[in-house]
Amino acid sequence: MKYICGFRRGFTLAEVLITLGIIGVVAACTLPALINATQGKELHTALLKSYSILQQAVQRMAYEEGVAVTWTNYPDKTFAPVFKKYLKMLNSCGKLNCSSSDIKPSQIYKTYNKKSSPYNDWFDEGQSILADGMFIMINNSFIKEHGIIISVDVNGINKKPNLLGHDVFSFEVYGLKVIPLGSPEQKVSSFDGDEDIWFSSDGFPCDINSTNKNNGMCCTYRALTEKDYFNNLP
Repeated sequence: MKYICGFRRGFTLAEVLITLGIIGVVAACTLPALINATQGKELHTALLKSYSILQQAVQRMAYEEGVAVTWTNYPDKTFAPVFKKYLKMLNSCGKLNCSSSDIKPSQIYKTYNKKSSPYNDWFDEGQSILADGMFIMINNSFIKEHGIIISVDVNGINKKPNLLGHDVFSFEVYGLKVIPLGSPEQKVSSFDGDEDIWFSSDGFPCDINSTNKNNGMCCTYRALTEKDYFNNLP
């Protein structure tokens, strides 16, 4: 801005364009990080909420049904019909048909690093959309060692990113507890049966480089315990 003969003159077009250019560069550098941080905060909050909802539902179920929520008491395909009574549902979709066109989870979701599609087997024994939009998928396998697994799309099936370990998180139900997969507290066995828990290096990794079709299912514990987890998603 310049003064000519005592009068103040406005900015020149060049000055305005330079200023706008600087603002644009700064915005381009900072907005993606700001958007990612905001999304990460939203997903973390939704994860905490889903964890609380599941924990309360399991505890109520154990109390009102009079038995601990374990595979022994709820073997193959018997858990979901009872558990759904303790959720505030918008839609109970049966085993595998919550999407409008019966699309399977493997057609909607990708693994942690986006390299593979997950197996449907871990999501196909009871699906529900909760009143707040969360999408619940249950696996109550005929194999005792795989236990009862609940996966939650914390921001709903129709909202991206739809990635394991990003907005889809998995838990094991055992007794009165809902245990995040990847936790040292897990009771379910690994694929080879040589361990008492699933470590991330076994069949359910949380690894940016893995092409494993279960990659991301064991990210839940990290997402709940690592401060910068959502800021460092691949």
